[in-house]
Amino acid sequence: RWWRIDFDGRDGWVYGGLVNAVNADGVDVITDVAVPTFDPATVDLGLETVFTGLTLPVFLTHAGDGSGRLFLIEKPGRIYVAADTGSNPTLFLDITDRVGSGGNEQGLLGMAFAPDYAESGYFYVNYTDRGGDTTVSRFQVTDDPDEADPDSESVVLTVAQPARNHNAGMLAFGPDDMLWIGLGDGGAANDQFRNGQNAQTMLGSMLRVDVSDPGVAYTVPADNPYVNDDDVLDEIWAIGLRNPWRYSFDAETGDFWIADVGQNQYEEVNLVPADTVAQGGLNFGWPVVEGLHCFTSDGCDQSDYFAPVHEYSHTGNGCSVTGGYVYRGEDFPELDGVYFFADYCTGYLWASWQGDDGERQMERVFETGLTVSSFGEDQDGELYIIDYNGEIHRLIVE
Repeated sequence: RWWRIDFDGRDGWVYGGLVNAVNADGVDVITDVAVPTFDPATVDLGLETVFTGLTLPVFLTHAGDGSGRLFLIEKPGRIYVAADTGSNPTLFLDITDRVGSGGNEQGLLGMAFAPDYAESGYFYVNYTDRGGDTTVSRFQVTDDPDEADPDSESVVLTVAQPARNHNAGMLAFGPDDMLWIGLGDGGAANDQFRNGQNAQTMLGSMLRVDVSDPGVAYTVPADNPYVNDDDVLDEIWAIGLRNPWRYSFDAETGDFWIADVGQNQYEEVNLVPADTVAQGGLNFGWPVVEGLHCFTSDGCDQSDYFAPVHEYSHTGNGCSVTGGYVYRGEDFPELDGVYFFADYCTGYLWASWQGDDGERQMERVFETGLTVSSFGEDQDGELYIIDYNGEIHRLIVE
């Protein structure tokens, strides 16, 4: 990533702490500089309203096809498309006839475009069906690039849900072009169905599957961590999750950020470095641990579990974490490398960044006043905050 600077009266560039510039005598100069880390005290964050009048919006994404279009997802089962933030959205797909959205955590919950979408026209959605179960399906666009075919549905995966909550709902293609599917523990409370540490169910897990062959629903990647392990389902990449509602990959580093909604007291954010993502086989600890704490008063051994990089208490902060993205846009270089996340209940926005000492820092940086159901990212890396009450806002620096 390059940064334009002024050096001895002439333009220069910074990349990774090095300056490459031409001095007043026309001589190339390369010198070490310290690229400042994010300082929330000097950054005035704000929101720019870009869409209004939506019904229970839960996500925004892009197709990755160079068009710059934005896709807006409504929980009842509709997806809209807009050419840009200055355009009126039009209906892209309506599957309200098959989506069950009666529960607060049920409905059309996630969407991801195939890495080859520009050629194949395939995209994937995660929704609750009329029977209350999780369905991951593939659809295809029509000859009109702004209209999908509701009859093109091909079911990839169906997972029975024993309760109406903890459905998770996110879908994401990783840098490996695999489809990552997060599933909650089955709902109710206290991991009632004992799925968090049960590797024989897809519930409470992060799945990694290959959907590149349109002739089959999916295949299991040969390098999945538990392939040929009779004690763990082949699709599983990690277990021990309660409700990974939103997760994302850093577009630059490939690091994997998973925000897992807590229960009694703590919300957690997990940062899985890219090299660990490649290995997999993690256990995030639910229901033995919640955040960095034993879930019960009986105590526990936390040594076998992957610890979150951040947590926050419900006291004074909120009740349900909404994971976001690492900012990799060009409009606000002072935000580069900062991971943003929020709380659904309070609307508080947090920033996570790497400090000068190499450790992650976390600070509450903005009170949005919104019911933050999700974040979104456009093709340029700019970030959006989704207000469940019907609006979408772009995150800006004022």
